[in-house]
Amino acid sequence: MTSRALSRFLWLALALACGAPAFATPPNVVMIISDDQAFGDFSFMGHRHIRTPNLDRLSVQSLTFRRGYVPSSLCSPSLASILTGLYPHQHKVTSNDPPLPAGKVGLAAHQDPGYRAAREEMIANFDRCPSLPKALGTKGYQSFQAGKWWGGNYRHGGFTAGMTQGDPDRGGRHGDEGLKIGRQGMTEVFEFIDQAKSQKDPFFLWYAPMMPHSPHTPPARLLAKYQASAPTLEIAKYWAMCEWFDETCGQLLDHLDEQGLAKDTMVLFLADNGWIQNPDADRFAPRSKQSPNEGGIRTPIMIRWSGHIEPRVSEQPVLSIDLAPTILAAVGLQPPSEMQGLNLLDNDAVDRRKAIFGEIFTHNAVDIRDPASSLRNRWAIEGDWKLILPAPQNTPDTTAELYDLAHDPGETTNLATRHPEKVEHLKTLLNTWWPATSNRL
Repeated sequence: MTSRALSRFLWLALALACGAPAFATPPNVVMIISDDQAFGDFSFMGHRHIRTPNLDRLSVQSLTFRRGYVPSSLCSPSLASILTGLYPHQHKVTSNDPPLPAGKVGLAAHQDPGYRAAREEMIANFDRCPSLPKALGTKGYQSFQAGKWWGGNYRHGGFTAGMTQGDPDRGGRHGDEGLKIGRQGMTEVFEFIDQAKSQKDPFFLWYAPMMPHSPHTPPARLLAKYQASAPTLEIAKYWAMCEWFDETCGQLLDHLDEQGLAKDTMVLFLADNGWIQNPDADRFAPRSKQSPNEGGIRTPIMIRWSGHIEPRVSEQPVLSIDLAPTILAAVGLQPPSEMQGLNLLDNDAVDRRKAIFGEIFTHNAVDIRDPASSLRNRWAIEGDWKLILPAPQNTPDTTAELYDLAHDPGETTNLATRHPEKVEHLKTLLNTWWPATSNRL
């Protein structure tokens, strides 16, 4: 028996022992993560101007959840949840940055020894948490990090290779060299795929370019295309960035086709958080990034695996923390018990789930060891009802918000005073899920 055949035999035996679905060969896994893009800013989601032909094609080939959500609408905690399958209050990466040192901002803060030590402690959380690269590594997967990454060197996430070095003196805050991917070509990603193929190893690719993320610097050809229809220059730039990102996704998907890998690869897509473009500045508008509103937390989620997943559209609410258990089940691994997400390929489990939950934190943590200290809001969705419950320690002048998303998708009418019983019901669900009490170590 060859080593390759032996590996397949052992993999099948492990899958059967775990009670997981057994496939002849575990799939390669490609994770595509958009950076700061609203859930409706794709042509397949109904945008009247933005063109995303490559992601449109992927949506037709995928199990597409139109009501996907991330638990937290800020880059670092959201990406950490995708990679670990844990909520931010579990992995403790609740914020983009540590608390600011007294009297210091900007470069002075980043050079402060205490601030740097706190950053290192935040990064160390990845070493303590389960992660997709670590789990897949037990089955012989090569893994590659390309794009946004807040966890220091790529090895902290369990990747076997990557672009981000994590040196704070060389732009190591959220990606350094990794931020070149997409904007400056796809060479590193293609080289990784080709190497894994040549070595006949299964692979996991984290493709999370800083696109369409600010700074919005699209190619002139795309900017000119959208200036004719956009109401302002800033909106035209953002729309053009969305199409530029789509082009890079097309290059990646085409490369899988050209290498004969598409049928053996599970492709997953989502955005890390939403974005509503400020019409007059290169920044986001309210009720999007960092907010608990639909413009901040909602994203389409797509899963393609030809021959194994039937393409269809679902309106069932799902979460980004569901992706890790889905991937692990597909390769025959049992998800760790701390993962609260579902296998999205288990239709019955998805249908049985009654509610989903999330949490919004301050941009800079208040106490990196106590998630509740940085909490701004918790949110819950049950069917079409959505509750946003503020945390008094960081949002003292706000009250609970209740929305009927079926009739008010823009969240314009707060129904909390009209339906106090619904508020109390959803609040009870939230407190059962996470009571948001201090858990400082």
